[in-house]
Amino acid sequence: MKKNKKSWTKDDTQFSLLALPTAIWYLLFCYLPMFGVILAFKNYRISGGFIKSIFQSEWAGLRNFAFLFGNRDIWTIIRNTLAYNAVMIILGLVIPVTLALMLNELRSKAAAKVYQTIFFFPYFLSWVVVSTLVWGFLSYDMGMVNRLLENLSFPMRRFYMEPPFWPGFLIFMSQWKGVGYGTVIYLATIASLDKTMYEAAIIDGASKWQQIWKLTIPMMKTVIVLMFIMTAGRIFYSDFGLFYQVPRNSSSLYKTVYTLDVYVYNLLKTSNTGMAAAAALIQSVAACVTIMTVNQIVKKIDPDSAMI
Repeated sequence: MKKNKKSWTKDDTQFSLLALPTAIWYLLFCYLPMFGVILAFKNYRISGGFIKSIFQSEWAGLRNFAFLFGNRDIWTIIRNTLAYNAVMIILGLVIPVTLALMLNELRSKAAAKVYQTIFFFPYFLSWVVVSTLVWGFLSYDMGMVNRLLENLSFPMRRFYMEPPFWPGFLIFMSQWKGVGYGTVIYLATIASLDKTMYEAAIIDGASKWQQIWKLTIPMMKTVIVLMFIMTAGRIFYSDFGLFYQVPRNSSSLYKTVYTLDVYVYNLLKTSNTGMAAAAALIQSVAACVTIMTVNQIVKKIDPDSAMI
């Protein structure tokens, strides 16, 4: 017997209306801007409106890409982007998981809430505000650090002209600002775990360390792997505010802190829209390939933890 085709129900209407704002947002800000990919293949020159300028600008073919990879600094910029992100991805998994496990073991739930709030608060600060605070500490003339060094009879330092200082400092700032977000996610994961497993482990005489290593972490594996795949997919992107605002775009730090996002922004400032679009397109394609590759590797190892 043929099954009757399901008709549109009231629940379908309600759920569709609920999803409509998100669908419109993605259409306007994710899919519609894809039309701008054409700029990567154009010698874009403004001659009227934005759309009119796109059609009137001459085709550049692959010249924008050739210029991009012909730039002697591009490989340094790519190296910076990948190296920073590799370290931040690893720390962005290890530190939040560790903090979540520690907060979960606190007996005082009030203290756990206080610590959780302290860790999460920097996430809401913009990099503009953070860069101003950093300037107040590190500036040569008025910075608190140099004032302290001067009072202790130590030589003052020009931090914004010292490249070796910044890699570790930027990694520290990224973790300081973002660790609270990951901690909350992993705490929520721990809170949803089956408590009967722990009761059985206690009956069997398992210690706290054994419960963490044998129960908590294995049951968190799916969420940890999912977060890893999502962050690995953005390995060719960098936090623009961190790498542009905090070092204040210092020319002395060019080879140390410049990443692809900062490079694209500087191309836009010099009206090299086509080359900026080419760089952004390469970022998007590389990110797509990376996330699919990582997902396939995870799928081979543990199919249940893969995204698709």
